[in-house]
Amino acid sequence: MEERLEKLRAKWDERHAAPEKPVHAAEVLSENLHLLPATGDALELACGLGGNALALARAGLRVTAWDLSPVAIKQLNTAADAEGLSLSAQVRDIESEALAPASYDVIVASYFLDRSLIPGWIEALRPGGLIFFQTFSQTRLTSRGPNDPAFRLADNELLSLFSSLRLRFYREEGELGDVTKGSRDLAMLVGQKP
Repeated sequence: MEERLEKLRAKWDERHAAPEKPVHAAEVLSENLHLLPATGDALELACGLGGNALALARAGLRVTAWDLSPVAIKQLNTAADAEGLSLSAQVRDIESEALAPASYDVIVASYFLDRSLIPGWIEALRPGGLIFFQTFSQTRLTSRGPNDPAFRLADNELLSLFSSLRLRFYREEGELGDVTKGSRDLAMLVGQKP
């Protein structure tokens, strides 16, 4: 287990050690910023360089961001400090650390899929809290994303994974229409805890 964790950490450290490049929020968040509360506590899981965390902090939320890579966390904290944002990025293994119940108003996860963790994420939301989730689908029209189908969502799978939440936004285009346009290879959802 520890060896697997170290290999993952080394992989992501190497990827994030490249010269700094612009970071962006995931489409599910950037296209739905208007759904965010005016204030509150937000968590980005598997944050990488923190495009989502930065967007949440710029929107006025108190943000915590977790990732396995110390390299990514250092860069994110530096970026947040430079802007004077309320953001604390921490090296954490999200696969082994449970979230405290009813702790967050917003949780964001993009391009990370461990189905067994989702019930804990939902439990960590406060009543009325939102989850913004985006990752790759098994309907694959480009070469992006993981090759292992276990790390890609089946058609409409997000709807069942987050069925206890009120659906506020959902997008999964598959092979419909002009496949050269739109958000292909992705499934995204915003759900609200009752």
